[in-house]
Amino acid sequence: MSKWTELAQSVINGLEISREDALRILNIQDKELLEVLQGAYLIRHHYFGNKVKLNMIMNTKSGLCPENCGYCSQSSISSAPIKKYRMLDKETILQGADQAYQLNVGTYCIVASGRGPSNSEVDQVVSAVKEIKDKYNLKVCACLGILKPDQALKLKAAGVDRYNHNLNTSENHHENITTSHTYQDRVNTVELIKETGISPCSGVIVGMKETRADVVDMAYSLKALDADSIPVNFLHAIDGTPLEGTNELNPRYCLKVLILMRFVNPTKEIRISGGREVNLRSLQPLGLYAANSIFVGDYLTTAGQESTSDHQMLEDLGFEIDFFNETTYA
Repeated sequence: MSKWTELAQSVINGLEISREDALRILNIQDKELLEVLQGAYLIRHHYFGNKVKLNMIMNTKSGLCPENCGYCSQSSISSAPIKKYRMLDKETILQGADQAYQLNVGTYCIVASGRGPSNSEVDQVVSAVKEIKDKYNLKVCACLGILKPDQALKLKAAGVDRYNHNLNTSENHHENITTSHTYQDRVNTVELIKETGISPCSGVIVGMKETRADVVDMAYSLKALDADSIPVNFLHAIDGTPLEGTNELNPRYCLKVLILMRFVNPTKEIRISGGREVNLRSLQPLGLYAANSIFVGDYLTTAGQESTSDHQMLEDLGFEIDFFNETTYA
């Protein structure tokens, strides 16, 4: 039994790994990669078997954002040539839900750009969610930015199951990425969601010139937040953003990040998210031995791979789609 298998068994038995071991995962030589991946898979299989949750994004409002996030093509400081539009109407949001249903997606994610939603935008989402719940067998996740308490309560009452608000990076690195809101603003939003009784979803973007110690900090911050779902995004640097041309990642390191997240957050839904196609590349299937969730279809302003390719990948791996009504959220 390798040291990584022994460590994985300790995690299954309830041990929290040390920060030293967490950093060691990111720094292992490539020759150890399959050994530590085997450890991550033991943890993943213990809690989730070979099931994979599918998620799909609908970008219901694009661009027009006053924030200055350095990675984002929708920010006020981006010159990227993206589509910009106000909140989509209910019928269009419902069409997205129908597409998600046809693709066997379990969670449909309604996303809107901006610092936070107006009350009228929340009402539009609420109206759509109520009809989605009546028509489709879908979980609904909303991602609308910084919420007010009364807005969170409206979303909860409408049937929103999950709310996403990513930490994105470490507290130490936050001001290098954005100054238009604080790290604590993000933490506070996740805490509000938890208090409202909505399942919290919060994740990261890796590859934004952070240190490996920052990545370890992200993993432990998400553990402290007790986020049910952790999307792991890998920077897809977009021309016209401050991070244009940044290319720090390789597929093996991305795999190590997913392994780290599994060891630190063993019982949580770890989702391979934006940038997986351009960063994990041919190692995408290996990522699912650590993670248990993926996005299908396109992202906010970048394209994903064909959903048929994702379904084929799962079939080739011998993994099963985990519909939301078969198991509870992590």
